Amino acid sequence: MPADTYTKAEPELKQELKRIAEAIVAPGKGILAADESTGTIGKRLQSINCENTEDNRRAYRQLLFTTDKDVISQHISGVILYHETLYQKADDGTPFVELLRQRNIIPGIKVDLGVVPLFGTDDECTTQGLDNLQARCVQYKKDGCDFAKWRCVLKIGKDKPSKLAILENANVLARYASICQSARIVPIVEPEILPDGDHDLARCQQVTEEVLAAVYKALSDHNVYLEGTLLKPNMVTPGQSAPKATPQEIAAATVTALSRTVPPAVTGVTFLSGGQSEEEASVNLDAINKFPGKKPWALTFSYGRALQASTIRAWGGKPDQVAAGQAELIKRAKANSDAALGKYAGGVVGAAGDAGLFVANHAY
Repeated sequence: MPADTYTKAEPELKQELKRIAEAIVAPGKGILAADESTGTIGKRLQSINCENTEDNRRAYRQLLFTTDKDVISQHISGVILYHETLYQKADDGTPFVELLRQRNIIPGIKVDLGVVPLFGTDDECTTQGLDNLQARCVQYKKDGCDFAKWRCVLKIGKDKPSKLAILENANVLARYASICQSARIVPIVEPEILPDGDHDLARCQQVTEEVLAAVYKALSDHNVYLEGTLLKPNMVTPGQSAPKATPQEIAAATVTALSRTVPPAVTGVTFLSGGQSEEEASVNLDAINKFPGKKPWALTFSYGRALQASTIRAWGGKPDQVAAGQAELIKRAKANSDAALGKYAGGVVGAAGDAGLFVANHAY
């Protein structure tokens, strides 16, 4: 392969991708992941005795996207949408994409088509959706999306993750990232290591390093432009049924794992919350940013449940409680914004209390 492969990618394309990636991880800003599939959002609605209809899904997301623009724009830089949501409109006819743009929030889109079994492994999986991804990305860019997300899932167990699962998922993520960039969309690369299990912190760190090393090898092999990408990893934590670690221990293990595997060229790391409670997700992000090690990337959030649990509970599906739901969203967004700057004092507890948000074998 000629040494100047990189220089052949149009400078304008690289410039655009880098600009978008940098805007998403601007200081004190992060991502609201509102890309739950119809089935998953149904479970959230069910928890407040609200029927899973398109109009109820639209009403809930309208609540999120009509939050006070002067306030929310200080904390949220991007929103990941689900396909249905991208084409919905507010009650007054304003497209959701337009509502986000008014708030200086970049629209993004979930483009994977879900997790499927990886035959020949012990209950491991890969992610589908590559076949028509190029055409979908071109269309999504036209329809206002500047970044995308693709989630791969790895499990920790006796002989897991297997070499096959690590390599397969790394290659799938690299192919996805390459396709996104060709369509002028910034790929968020998400290799989530599930927190299910009783493994300790050291085991999670070891697996995280092995997985991320494979992912960046694959991204390199696929000539992906790293400055125009973001990483969405799990924080390094003990398994859900193991004794808890302190935020400082989690921070040390997480930053160490990243520093050993993630090239400094990567623009930012937007952590997933992975079933942590709202407060845990903020406190741990804050500890990561306070950790004294080398951190050449922005370290911020891309939270779904950890930004929305209190919001949906306060709203309760009631039109007269929209403002209450939005107040909870602002409260949590500000807490995570502070945490992304390493300035979170803790103790901001919302309507969901400090309830754990863990879901076994979590799927979207």
